[in-house]
Amino acid sequence: MSRGRLLMGHWASSPRLVCWQGPPDFESGLATLVRFQPGERPDRAVTPTWPEGILALSPANADEEPTVVSQTRPAAVIVLAAGEGTRMKSATPKVLHRMCGRSLLEHAVLAAADLEPEHLVVVVRHARDQVTAHLAEIAEQVAGLVVADQDEVSGTGRAVQCGLRALPPLSGTVVVTYGDVPLLSTATLRGLLEEHGERGNAVTVLTAEVADPTGYGRVRRDDSGTVVAIVEHKDASDLERAITEINSGIYAFDATVLDTALGKLDGNNAAGERYLTDVLALARAEGHRVAAVVTEDVWETEGVNDRVQLARLGAELNRRVLQRWMLEGVTVVDPATTWVDVTVRLEPDVTLLPGVQLHGGTRVAAHAVIGPDSTLTDVTVGCGASVVRSHGSDAVIEADAKVGPFSYLRPGTRLGAGGKIGAFVETKNADIGAGSKVPHLSYVGDAEIGEGSNIGAATVFVNYDGAAKHRTIVGDHVRIGSDTMLVGKTPPLVVGDGAYTAAGSVITGDVPPGAIAVARGQQRNVEGWVARRRAGSASAQAAAAAQAREAAADPRTAYDVHGDRRPAGDPGQE
Repeated sequence: MSRGRLLMGHWASSPRLVCWQGPPDFESGLATLVRFQPGERPDRAVTPTWPEGILALSPANADEEPTVVSQTRPAAVIVLAAGEGTRMKSATPKVLHRMCGRSLLEHAVLAAADLEPEHLVVVVRHARDQVTAHLAEIAEQVAGLVVADQDEVSGTGRAVQCGLRALPPLSGTVVVTYGDVPLLSTATLRGLLEEHGERGNAVTVLTAEVADPTGYGRVRRDDSGTVVAIVEHKDASDLERAITEINSGIYAFDATVLDTALGKLDGNNAAGERYLTDVLALARAEGHRVAAVVTEDVWETEGVNDRVQLARLGAELNRRVLQRWMLEGVTVVDPATTWVDVTVRLEPDVTLLPGVQLHGGTRVAAHAVIGPDSTLTDVTVGCGASVVRSHGSDAVIEADAKVGPFSYLRPGTRLGAGGKIGAFVETKNADIGAGSKVPHLSYVGDAEIGEGSNIGAATVFVNYDGAAKHRTIVGDHVRIGSDTMLVGKTPPLVVGDGAYTAAGSVITGDVPPGAIAVARGQQRNVEGWVARRRAGSASAQAAAAAQAREAAADPRTAYDVHGDRRPAGDPGQE
């Protein structure tokens, strides 16, 4: 069959397609589908109460041809994400907890998507609205993502059955994995697929040898080493609990064998659930070949059930990310204090100093130095730039520019090549031209600064009047004096090319090119004020001593008893 099915004038392989298998219609096999437009975000959690015009169809329609795929490309991947995750003790669904820049579920879905399956299904149940809304965001990266809703019947076997019923008839391999296994790689899944296809297996399970198998299902083999069954820990005998080969819960199934076996499952076990593991024994009883692939990387099979495991697996994933970048030419001075999301991109000869955190879509070009103690989220850093003890988000730092220490680059900041944002400077929606500098203690918001300009210490771009934001434009090679207030307006306040402002000025009007703007009150000294108003204070005593020293050094300089300077030759008031 073709790659997608035409729905409402769009192909089912559209990256914005989400499918729900609603519990009220479960037994009839009814699947409800809703399509999001490219770039669209739902303004609320997606729920099973559908707006008018949603298309409903039966995926098990006999008129449809089964999906047939190659041995290395699965007919479907089913990701199980229906669990409640009570041990997380969190209002956030377990699979939505984040690790190294992605949710646990996003790690799982993207690893599965790289297999290029004909269908990719995520089965949800607990907190289904939140999980589905999150999947609607992930769907932008994954073509044909489908969400199936598990009904009230418990168990992994039932969850997989729900996933299959959301799809047309399948012929080929179905891979089953989990939404809480963040380190599982596409390479491992592909190896499982290849073994499954080459050996002609009906079921192939990914297993691992562990020192402490407590809580895991055990893999039972016969004397020849053939897999005969998987026994859940709570159902295992003492002899079976001594087995150290565990079930990862990750499988490759022949689609027909799987569908047939799922129909025979019951809840006759200690948990009263329909176990997917029972499919292995059922398949073997029917004479089908069942085998296992033992992974040497146990980390890839580990799931997250509590905050301790979340931290532990997060640290391991971060270690792997840093190792990969170091092998590709990035210097990481202290891996123990450096955290880099899987979505970050680094070029060779980047240096990361201790205490660095790089998140989201951050990109760092060659020869840039980040840190120490810097956090960048969705920031682009150019070649040779440096960032020291600073925070930034949604900003651009161009080649050879310098940021920090203690700078805060807020969204919309662009620092041009060779420019500088210095100590205790905050910027937002600011475009700072090449070679321009904001060295100290300043705020630059809703501003455009040309090339080669200098913004003096303690300058504030006053952009907010309490109701609306206003812009300021500073031209090329401008010199803004220290402690200048540039009061934005609409249309923008403009300081022309080559202009100056005097220190301490409050600039409310445009400054022509080449002019100097002076906007401050004239200084007036009131002599003797301290002696009269602060008599007896430390300040008054210090002033009197200084005046006495001046008078001794120059007899023409004298002060009366009130601290006022008196003209030479004036006897003053004794």
